[in-house]
Amino acid sequence: MSVGFSELGIEKDLVEELNRLGIIEPFEIQKITIPDILKGRDVCGKAKTGSGKTIAFGLPLLQLLPASKPGEPTGLALVPTRELAIQVCNELEPLALKRGLRVRAIYGGSPIEKQIEALKKGVDFVVATPGRLIDLLERGDISVASVEKIVIDEADRMADMGFMPQVEWILRQVELDHQTLLFSATLDGMVSGLISRYQQEPAMHEVESREVTVAEMQHRFIAVHEMDQVKVAATIINSSNKTIVFTKTRWGADKLASKLLQENVTAAAIHGDLRQSQREKALKDFTKGKIRTLVATDVAARGIHVDDVEAVIHYDPPSDAKTYLHRSGRTARAGESGVVVSLICWDEELEIRKLMRRLGLKQPIVEMFSNDERLKNLISWNPDLEAN
Repeated sequence: MSVGFSELGIEKDLVEELNRLGIIEPFEIQKITIPDILKGRDVCGKAKTGSGKTIAFGLPLLQLLPASKPGEPTGLALVPTRELAIQVCNELEPLALKRGLRVRAIYGGSPIEKQIEALKKGVDFVVATPGRLIDLLERGDISVASVEKIVIDEADRMADMGFMPQVEWILRQVELDHQTLLFSATLDGMVSGLISRYQQEPAMHEVESREVTVAEMQHRFIAVHEMDQVKVAATIINSSNKTIVFTKTRWGADKLASKLLQENVTAAAIHGDLRQSQREKALKDFTKGKIRTLVATDVAARGIHVDDVEAVIHYDPPSDAKTYLHRSGRTARAGESGVVVSLICWDEELEIRKLMRRLGLKQPIVEMFSNDERLKNLISWNPDLEAN
């Protein structure tokens, strides 16, 4: 018998809102964590991005959270990036509205005055990046004195990005007895220290997820000329069924999507600056085959789960081996093998060679132009036969 949100303890008005949003059955992480969160226990969830953890922590917290005074939220979620802050807020906003609660994303790189104004009006659940939250705390524009529920989301990524001292500083400012929820893809190293110092006998839950390995994909490393790079990408995309292309920035994603459209490639960008409805439309069009390619930033791609992606293109090089695998894993899904293509400009070659060594990949970087016939069937082309 399938378990619904009601059986987990979620109240009727929130279940109705979930149904309206098309969320009918809980994901595994939601099934195993929601009952403990509703009991008020500290919870530690080991789960990858895309497993449904925003609803896992957000839904029960919105059911439990009391309304707040201006500038004194009762709920706080710490996240590593502005994209994730926006994404979490967009996902929880309709549910919060149902309860008359206000959710707000607080992050750097956007006007602090607007965020201060919102806090003065009153925000019950703040979703914040550590740096901007500390700025606001030090200015006296926000207080964590009334916080009863805390979420540390993507704790491993926070550690990787060097945010752990800031996270701990914030946690030390919380005065009330509070419930602490921690979600992370890994629970070792600094994350383990965080659990032992800031959680009280947490309920430990894990969602098994199979790691995608380098061996499950076909890897191609192609040297391109900057002026020809868009056309090379277009040739690969037009020879595949569905392709996801990765860029480093939101601006880069928008720019590349419009350049691909000029090359008669049906494309849409997907990143944290877009409204939830825009992202959903892009993803729906991609899943249904109305568009051939999604141009995505790393954070936005964490929400992409489409099974028949034939190719992944690293248009901009990934920052590290972990990111390379995370991006590339979009094509090695459901037992299918796919092709992963890195497009390399002359000034990126050293960086890519280092990355290849870390991944244990030995193959030549082969120069190609957009009229090269090999681009049309990269899976059957064998780069090891090339003399570079």
